[in-house]
Amino acid sequence: MLNAPDIQQIESKIEQVLPLLNLCLAEMETNIIGQRHLQQRLLIALLCDGHILLEGVPGLAKTMSIKTLADCLHVDFSRVQFTPDLLPADVMGTMVFNMQANRFEVRMGPIFANLVLADEINRAPAKVQSALLEAMQERQVTIGDETHKLPQPFLVMATQNPLEQEGTYQLPEAQLDRFLMKVKISYPSREDEMLILRKASVNNFPKVRQILTNEDLKDMRKLCQGIYLDERIEGYIVDIVQATRNAEESGLSRLAPYISYGASPRASISLAQTSKAIALLNNRAFVIPEDVRAVAHDVLTHRIGISYEGQADDIDSDLIITEVLNTVKVP
Repeated sequence: MLNAPDIQQIESKIEQVLPLLNLCLAEMETNIIGQRHLQQRLLIALLCDGHILLEGVPGLAKTMSIKTLADCLHVDFSRVQFTPDLLPADVMGTMVFNMQANRFEVRMGPIFANLVLADEINRAPAKVQSALLEAMQERQVTIGDETHKLPQPFLVMATQNPLEQEGTYQLPEAQLDRFLMKVKISYPSREDEMLILRKASVNNFPKVRQILTNEDLKDMRKLCQGIYLDERIEGYIVDIVQATRNAEESGLSRLAPYISYGASPRASISLAQTSKAIALLNNRAFVIPEDVRAVAHDVLTHRIGISYEGQADDIDSDLIITEVLNTVKVP
């Protein structure tokens, strides 16, 4: 448990790094208009060393968002367009024969980048998804008999289109659970779209400056881990996650038929990590219940299974999370 001097020390460090984080957000907003929620969630994923899944229709600046973040960090960026005929070697890399050297050599795939955009990930077949799973979880790739570590930082931002289902493969629960957050993005407001139109018509998108270095990011991640999480907040997080599994015991008996499975313990860990990141971005050295509630939908929405009865009654995971947050006692 931290004492007052420790918290004061963390607060002084936050005051040093927060201007850089705010500057990074401001730099992203020079090119990305009307997607503040997405930009902040990308920063949170970066601070927590996790991956992010985006769901939204085409044309909402998903690709530009992660490309702009890569420019802010001055790190390698790669984009993979997932299709049904994609092979694991197309993403991870393969062994090629060098005739001059008379030996096989490793040719690394696009996964060997710091920020990777997996575009329309649900169009990839199971073999590609399982290969990507190792890369996301183990931060390494096996090519032939050799295992290669992925660069740091390493973040996968996967996208999927909620409208088209033809020619898609639903992501298995094991892979969905590897994503720190699932962020649903919507259309911009009328004012934001007017500004987008004006910028695009004259191609007025300035070059993004580098704001953060790898060393800055390492220090920020360490600082984020040190944010104080009180035992009562820990209990609150566990109660929320437990309520998605045991709805009847949590006073949500009417939702029980709609839930086929609840969130895993990895959800509790992710909720704690992202709550700390939100506290840091809000210039606090400790987590409060509002931080947990702010990220609950992003962390839990892809970790709750909806039963056939729930689908028939048009119940989704966001509605269940809202009910859980309204029911679980706040410390």
